[in-house]
Amino acid sequence: MPDYLARIKEIIEEHRTIGSGVKLVGDSVSDQEALASLKSVRSDWVPDRLDLMSEKQRKLKQTMNFLEEGLRNHFSKEEDVLPPLLGEFLTRSLLLEHQEIIGKIDEIRLVATDSKLDGLSEAELESLDAEAKQKISGFSRLIEEHAEKEEIMLDMVARALKAGK
Repeated sequence: MPDYLARIKEIIEEHRTIGSGVKLVGDSVSDQEALASLKSVRSDWVPDRLDLMSEKQRKLKQTMNFLEEGLRNHFSKEEDVLPPLLGEFLTRSLLLEHQEIIGKIDEIRLVATDSKLDGLSEAELESLDAEAKQKISGFSRLIEEHAEKEEIMLDMVARALKAGK
């Protein structure tokens, strides 16, 4: 029987770890690290000059690729550990949220990183900026809410496992 308490602790620690830089591709990124990365990029995303916006767009694209890779690794770990602990329906609900989070990354890419900037007026750039900020803000809230739900469930399971020893 796997050491579920250790696995739960590992997942919760990943939620609480805040990265101080970009990790190598393939490293796991926690929900909190994703938020820290998003917030640093979001603060840089301002409509000023086209060349600066292009650079910020490139930086955001890199960050989103990094986040997707890390979140997929993190979610994969959870999807391996959680089913026997949470049961079919709670696990299925979390899997749906994982899919929603990955889908939001695609939405951000479509608006914030795949949009062509050349030829856009100042008003169009400002509109694109506002839409990108809105998508990133919603994504940040989604990750925060998801991590909170998971931690509540994991804390309850850990308590039950400890009581059963």
